[in-house]
Amino acid sequence: MTGYSTIMELLGAGAADAPAIRAPDGRAPLTFAELRALAERTVAALNARGIGRGDRVALVLPNGPEMATAFVAVAAGATTAPLNPGYKQEEFAFYIDDLKARALIVARGMDTPARAAAIGLGVPIIEVSADPAAGAGAFSLEGGTPGTAANPGFAGPDDVALVLHTSGTTARPKIVPLTQANITASARHIGASLALSPSDCCLNVMPLFHIHGLIAAVLSSLGAGAAVCCTPGFDALRFFRFLDEERPSWYTAVPTMHQTILSRAERNAEIIARARLRFIRSSSASLPGPVMRQMEEVFGVPLVESYGMTEAAHQMASNPLEGPRKPGHVGRAAGPDVAIMDDDGTILPQGEIGEVVIRGPNVTKGYEANPEANAKAFFNGWFRTGDQGMFDAEGFLMLTGRLKELINRGGEKVSPLEVDGILSDHPAVAQALTFAIPHDKLGEEVGAAVVLRDGMGVTERELRDFAAKHLADFKVPKKIVFLAEIPKGATGKLMRIGLAEKLGLSL
Repeated sequence: MTGYSTIMELLGAGAADAPAIRAPDGRAPLTFAELRALAERTVAALNARGIGRGDRVALVLPNGPEMATAFVAVAAGATTAPLNPGYKQEEFAFYIDDLKARALIVARGMDTPARAAAIGLGVPIIEVSADPAAGAGAFSLEGGTPGTAANPGFAGPDDVALVLHTSGTTARPKIVPLTQANITASARHIGASLALSPSDCCLNVMPLFHIHGLIAAVLSSLGAGAAVCCTPGFDALRFFRFLDEERPSWYTAVPTMHQTILSRAERNAEIIARARLRFIRSSSASLPGPVMRQMEEVFGVPLVESYGMTEAAHQMASNPLEGPRKPGHVGRAAGPDVAIMDDDGTILPQGEIGEVVIRGPNVTKGYEANPEANAKAFFNGWFRTGDQGMFDAEGFLMLTGRLKELINRGGEKVSPLEVDGILSDHPAVAQALTFAIPHDKLGEEVGAAVVLRDGMGVTERELRDFAAKHLADFKVPKKIVFLAEIPKGATGKLMRIGLAEKLGLSL
């Protein structure tokens, strides 16, 4: 599990004939030897289209084995940029342009507005053509434009493997570049904290355009010589069937998924009784203590809560697999160094509250082309997470709040300013302020306060429909309130934080 610092080295962790990629659809598994050969063919195919190390390729593929193998194979010799297939055309256009993508990869025959966005930008489209007879996730590449790659061959440790946008407190999302060394270090850290071995199999239910699914489910498994079973995504009605038929040793998910699974556990008690789970993992949002306890009681295995973020290539801290697991805590440092810092940059002692900061081999070296954001985020080699917390007497990290105004909707981060901008584009809207509304399952839901222009009217439904034309579903406000004036703070500044409480809102 140790010693690899690139995707190709990581793929060397598995025995040649051991299953690497599985799918719950009857296809034969793709072995490690076959996955390595697929990565080699894919890098050669990209090089023949003028795409090499450092060149960016946007991936818009449905969840499943081809998305997992395309990510791994493309990242072996280029830079991957997975995008949410649920985006609207204008969102795709923004991200593809912002990334300066050299190509867009989509599934053959897949109807997606990403195609029109790429055509509008003059970006070549390459299709993934699945080959079911060759095993789960086997594919070939078709289309694109012939060319000569400036930097051909397999990527080195310092080459960027993955770029993701992260919503910030600015309207324009920041680009987070993660090197081969960053993402493979995170895979090693996760594998070590979960004691993964070749006998393990992860049932992936996480979206594979998200750092959680890409690193925690796929790369950590492959880096341990273990298998990952790639489902079409989370489906509460099919989860227990997958659990029964595939017999995974673990799965990782966000708290909302665990809560849904828990709500259906009683009627699936027989499946749970014969399941072969070794543990369950939770990350990307805070897991309520009672849910953690209930999950362990119902499944009879440890539930390991971890703390992650994109800038850390996912994992920063984790509750131990063996030993005390504290509900309401995100565990001990599990890979990078983790500390608590005050506003002046002083590292605080145990028990004192401040900002959580990290440093280590999995942490990004900085946001792309954003010196202002980097000046705020990095101090003396530490990355400021924007989260507030403290270490207890046993060295367990407890998060006490977020310093940023981001809305964390079940692990999906939403920038309030982005939503403000869309709502403000409606002709009837004079002012809009997006904020978080507490939610018992998602943690937070998106809400907005709106002031209408004099003499103009629009209903909540009409405004939500307007927003839905421009934003992915998870960003559309669930609740919109109309006010004569949006409350201001003492300095006259519009206050997002605490606005839901002030307006008496909850969902």
